[in-house]
Amino acid sequence: MPNLLDIRRRIKSVKNTQQITKAMKMVSAAKLKRAQDRVVTARPFANKMIEVLGGLADRTDENFHHPLLDARGDERYLLVLVTADKGLCGAFNTNLIKAAQTFIRDNPGKQIDILAVGRKGRDFFRRRGASLAGEYIGVTGKGRVDFSEALEVARDVIKRFTEDEEIDKVFVIYNEFKSVLQQRVGHRATFAGCAHNVQRLGTGKHESTLDSG
Repeated sequence: MPNLLDIRRRIKSVKNTQQITKAMKMVSAAKLKRAQDRVVTARPFANKMIEVLGGLADRTDENFHHPLLDARGDERYLLVLVTADKGLCGAFNTNLIKAAQTFIRDNPGKQIDILAVGRKGRDFFRRRGASLAGEYIGVTGKGRVDFSEALEVARDVIKRFTEDEEIDKVFVIYNEFKSVLQQRVGHRATFAGCAHNVQRLGTGKHESTLDSG
């Protein structure tokens, strides 16, 4: 049976642990606030860019041709799935993977290649023998994504689309930040003049943004 001195040492140890945990919470809250501010600040510019590019695509002359704007067939898709590298984040990854599964199920007969950005999505579809066109691991697992890393992925997608004329459409499935407790699953068609065409469907706390193509 522990004596009084052992009990006092245990109490002191628990209090020290509480202080350390409190400090860690404060640091995490500050990091989250900075990340949230960056997302909220950048969003109006991103939305306006999509609006402007969509407007330009709609207003191009029928005789104007560009690899990213010319309409193609409807047989082969490239699906860019953006998930996290790590878990322990609630339904963050689960909803993204479910959206990808729904997309594949809703497009029977299509050849769908998956470009996985994030370990969770890559591992899930690799275990099920899905066709993986490529992968980017370590981009989303360090707390922030640098512009150079996002640019590398974007250039890879553009290169695949422009060099492989058999790819008819490119779709991106991602999480759009709404609040700390709520994410919106986004599903957006890019290129071929349909980057601005977005239809949103609600799925409880997580909204599913699905594009009819």
